Order: sequence, then C-alpha cells, then structure tokens
Amino acid sequence: MNEITTRILKMLLLVFAVVLASTIFYHLLFQDYETVNATYYEVTDSSHFQGVYIRDESVLRYSGTGAVRYCADDGAKLGVGSVIAEIYDSEDQIDLRRRIAEKQDELNMLRKIENPGTTEHAQPASISALMEEQYKTMVRLRESGNFSAIADCKQEMTVLLSTYEKITNPDVNYSSRITALESEISALNAQKTAPLETRLADRSAYFISYADGYENILSSDSARLLTPEQIEAVSDEGAPDVDTSDAIGKLVDGYSWYIAGVFDNTKLRLSVDDTVTVRLESLSRPLRVKVVSLLSTGDISRTQALLRCDQITHDIVQHRAERVEILRDSVEGIRIPKSAIRFKDMEVTEKDEDGNVTVRTEKDVLGVYVLVGETPEFRRVQEIYKDENYYLSALDAGSGYVALYDEIIVKGVMADGG
Repeated sequence: MNEITTRILKMLLLVFAVVLASTIFYHLLFQDYETVNATYYEVTDSSHFQGVYIRDESVLRYSGTGAVRYCADDGAKLGVGSVIAEIYDSEDQIDLRRRIAEKQDELNMLRKIENPGTTEHAQPASISALMEEQYKTMVRLRESGNFSAIADCKQEMTVLLSTYEKITNPDVNYSSRITALESEISALNAQKTAPLETRLADRSAYFISYADGYENILSSDSARLLTPEQIEAVSDEGAPDVDTSDAIGKLVDGYSWYIAGVFDNTKLRLSVDDTVTVRLESLSRPLRVKVVSLLSTGDISRTQALLRCDQITHDIVQHRAERVEILRDSVEGIRIPKSAIRFKDMEVTEKDEDGNVTVRTEKDVLGVYVLVGETPEFRRVQEIYKDENYYLSALDAGSGYVALYDEIIVKGVMADGG
C-alpha cells in the first residue's frame, strides 16, 4: 500500500469519526424526545338530568275512613281478583294480623328445626359451612342494596344457628315453645274481625300503594307532548292542589314505562332507537332503556329525551322524579395525548379489483410520530373518540396505524416531522 493510499484512508476514517461524534452530540443536545407509551383505555361518557317517570296509571279510591292493610307489595304483579287491600275500623286489627304473622313465621321456623329430617343427617361441619355461605350472601345483598332479600337470609341464618345448637347440645328442645306459639296464635285468631271493605284487582296490572296527583297528567299518550318546562316542573313531592287523601293506591297498566328529561347530548350523541344504560338515584343496579324520542330545544346541551324501560320493581315505583344518569356504552381504544397529534400529507397507494394501482395524495392525515430505535416515524390514528385532552385510536387498526405500546413522541424537534 503506497503512502497516498494510506493518507486517503486515514482522512476517511477521520471524517467518519467526526461525523459519528457530531451525530451523537446532536442527538444528545437537540433530539431529546419526550415520549409516552400508547396504552389501552376505556371511556364511558355520561350525563345527569332530572328524570320524570311516566306510567299509565289509574287511582284506586275508598271511602277515606278506617285503617288500610295492604295485601300486595309495591311493584307486585296482580291478577284479576287479587286482594289489594283490606279496610278495618281501627289500626288494632292490622296490628293483630301483624303479630299473628310474626308468630306464625317463628312457629314455622321452629317446626323446621324440630323436624327429624332436619337434624337426623346434619353434621356440625356442614351446618357451619352453610352459615358461612349465608353470611357472605347477606353481605353481598347489603352491598347491592337488596335489603328486602336480607330478611329471608336472616331467617335462614336463624334456622342454621338453631339447628347447629340442637345437634351439638342434645338438651336443646323447642317443643314447649312450639306448643306455646300454637296457643298464642289460636287466641289471637279468635280476636280477628272481618274487614269493612276488601279491594280486589279488576284486571291484570302492577300495584303501587300511593298516589301523587300526576296520574291523570302523565301518561304514555301525553309523554311526547310535554315541554321542557313541564318536565322540569314535576316534583317528587306530588302535584300541587291535587287531593289524594281518599286514594288507596293505583294500578299500572303494562310493564313498559318512560323516563322523560332534558339532558346534555353533546358527547353522548344519542339517536332514536339506541339502547343505553341509566342509573337511578334510588336503585342500586343499572337499567337498560331504549331511546324512543329526542326533541331539539335549539341547544344540544338541552336535548329533550323520552326513554322506555320494560322492568318494574318495588324500588323503581317509589319515585315520580329523581336524579338520573344516562351512560353511553363504553368505547375501548389506544389513548393518545392531544399534544402528540400531528397532521401530514401522505401518498396513498390503492389497488382496484383488476389489479390496477393508483397513487393519490391524502392531505392532513391525522396521526402521531413514534420512536422506532432513534428515528421518528409517522403512524396514522383511526379516531373513534376524542375530548379536550386526548384521542382514542382503534385497537388493531392495521399496518401504518399507531399500535399498543408504541413510543409516541409528545415533545421534540422531530416530533412534527420537520
């Protein structure tokens, strides 16, 4: 190798070293990217409003004198001829029947415990396991707000505890208590008198034990004619200047009822025939309802809605108006900070059915720059949701789109592709 060749090689090595050092220096000082990982995110938009409950109701009336004993629970489905209520001359007769029912429940429980079939094959370990399971059930019912079912669990727990005591202590015997209860119930039954009046259901319907004065104002026929002002004027305290003192309750025709209200539809973007979820302030579990009507008030943040529900329970019929939350179904995607969003003109290659290839320029393509090694590369965003802070891009949108766990550049000289 001659001297000239050696000098050329040394110069080339020197230039390469300078370029490499300059590149490293430039990246350290001028390309300090700030990145975030593209992560999974789920969003559920909601809107609160004052909901008004509309049902097809007819008021049941009586003489207005005497004490009323209800024989049907609120929300119960009645058949033709079902006993709704009994009217007595005083509260004493109602209290008498309550005491008889309590003693009868205790008697039934003790008879179950004393039944040889209950204790003959029972083992302390199995009874203990059942008590633990019953306790867990009571806790779940309490947390879900289903207090009516707790009473049945409480009675079953009492049976288990008493059975455990009986099989672990042979001296325990409830025979004398059973005999005493039978005598007490017999004596109380002798004091019963016939009701002054008995109200029966004249058709198949649901029962509610109160009237609030809106029964003749709010119905499925009038629901679509209500104005926002009329809806907002409805009170859970009842209609003003309407006398309901002689009302014994009301019957509800059909199982469908409606929620009317004025809500903010800016983000939800609900449409007629959508099925959505609502949460009622008085109900522990959500309900599925169908949007049957949406009326514009000239402001999308005050959209008048009519929602139909096909479930009636004791808790649902306790109110006429209350706070309601309406939720759009959850949206899942890749969360992208708004600060990372960039727009770029791109060449898009398309192939038709005959295999012909065309190239066109698509302007202002929504996307982000992601860091691949040390190089920023543009990735498209398939927008499925956005708010003031972030975008959601579709999961598994395909090649060329941002993907989970990409390093998204939110700050840096090259973040805008320049």
